Amino acid sequence: MTFKAEYIWIDGTEPTAKLRSKTKILADDAKGAELPIWGFDGSSTNQAEGHASDRVLKPVATFPDPIRGGDDILVMCEVLNIDMTPHESNTRAALSEVAEKFAAQESIFGIEQEYTFFDGERPLGFPVGGFPAPQGGYYCGVGADEIFGRKIVEAHLDNCLKAGLAISGINAEVMPGQWEFQVGPVSPLEVSDHLWVARWLLYRTAEDFNVSATLDPKPVKGDWNGAGAHTNFSTKAMREGYDAIITACESLGEGSKPLDHVKNYGAGIDDRLTGLHETAPWNEYSYGVSNRGASVRIPWQVEKDGKGYIEDRRPNANVDPYVVTRLIVDTCCSALEKAGQV
Repeated sequence: MTFKAEYIWIDGTEPTAKLRSKTKILADDAKGAELPIWGFDGSSTNQAEGHASDRVLKPVATFPDPIRGGDDILVMCEVLNIDMTPHESNTRAALSEVAEKFAAQESIFGIEQEYTFFDGERPLGFPVGGFPAPQGGYYCGVGADEIFGRKIVEAHLDNCLKAGLAISGINAEVMPGQWEFQVGPVSPLEVSDHLWVARWLLYRTAEDFNVSATLDPKPVKGDWNGAGAHTNFSTKAMREGYDAIITACESLGEGSKPLDHVKNYGAGIDDRLTGLHETAPWNEYSYGVSNRGASVRIPWQVEKDGKGYIEDRRPNANVDPYVVTRLIVDTCCSALEKAGQV
């Protein structure tokens, strides 16, 4: 007997990487064992040139396959060179090092993944050749006149739950056809692995409805909200005291840190972070309590309780979660360590 393993990886497309996958048939005696590495043609994924195109897929996380069912699995992989070193597009390897360095601070993340459904060349719910009513009633709305794509969203949610992903919620967003799901709170590597697989399941689920999903940070120009990946973060010290909350917020605004982060928070970030539509300008850093117009928000409950987490509102929907979690852990945990708040 055999089972199917869908090997999933991140390619080398710039400025925004794409997901790729292919199916490996494994014998039943492979169940419970370490999954084998596999190869692929890197010249077709922007990860190699044709004269030396072999690249390696190394399994890093496995999940039940909710699409195929049975004993079939989804396999999240990282990309290696043939000498088993991380490929230059492998952002997971760098996160692994930073996460291990600051493991004692017990960082956890929750990422809010916004996305937009498209029916052909127009957002789902947009009338042909025109525009819908202005945004306002669509956010967390109900009714066929304001909500578009719910069947797909519910199917995606069910698939994520069946896969055992750490998905924690869904909601309709501000623009027609725009939705959000949340992953976490879990560790940096776990939230990133789970988010990439949840994205793959989003695209794959939408296929069955002849609809596409995009992480474009500004899918419709004009007076419409963009799509972000608001990133919620805390350490053990932040969950125990407010001084660590302030230290983390201050560290994200020190020196060149704001631009160091923003330039790695997803392509097209200046189109979304304009200072309008619940964003701060991309080239200015700020933080505040209950302020969705700030770069970093401290939830009101956190101020009231004197402990908790912060929300970095700057990452785009198309951000690489391995990159954003690495940057936040490195910046905030270094500052907390220096301040003796660990």
